[in-house]
Amino acid sequence: MSNAASSSSTPTASSSNAGSGPNAHPMLENNDEKNSVVIKVGMVGDSQIGKTSLMVKYVEGSFDEDYIQTLGVNFMEKTISVRRTTITFSIWDLGGQREFVNMLPLVCNDAVAILFMFDLSRKSTLNSVKEWYRQARGFNKTAIPFLIGTKFDTFATFPRDEQEEITKQAKRFAKAMHASLIFCSTSASINVQKIFKIVLAKAFDLKCVIPEIEGVGEPVLIYVDV
Repeated sequence: MSNAASSSSTPTASSSNAGSGPNAHPMLENNDEKNSVVIKVGMVGDSQIGKTSLMVKYVEGSFDEDYIQTLGVNFMEKTISVRRTTITFSIWDLGGQREFVNMLPLVCNDAVAILFMFDLSRKSTLNSVKEWYRQARGFNKTAIPFLIGTKFDTFATFPRDEQEEITKQAKRFAKAMHASLIFCSTSASINVQKIFKIVLAKAFDLKCVIPEIEGVGEPVLIYVDV
């Protein structure tokens, strides 16, 4: 998991209700043709915040505590089935070191969604989101934005006042970005699958029934009317 576009994995999983509801996209409706759709998802943020871990957890279902630093760009794919449509998530992960910022167009161009990620246990990485957002929007102004806080399992052990401060700041940032806000943990398998279910729902304007969570000390999940 080290160099640009070096990894590709295509496990297949079925999803029966992601395309349900009155607002289902025409491509996801039941018909006799088998459709294929690719959803490119970019992941940006500081180094050592868990971007690669989230990608590997979602695609392969595994978590490795040994940190492998991304050099350049990582790329993985996961294919799911929704009704008669094959949907491939093409996930691009940019190394957080500043020397790789020239590769930002590879991650952002043509992305349907961009995950702006930060480590809940390191406030400085949340502050960095502003600059990541500014630069990414320079290459893609239409991608659906998500603000993703990682390492919630560690964050949950923090004093409540610290949790409240970070949560409030994250909510302010998400509101300014018009972004969904999701706290997750790859090691504890918290909200990992839900991130990509919500990406799918927003990409196709589908009804999503995942309950929102807003309380301090809880794995925040806010995506409606953002």
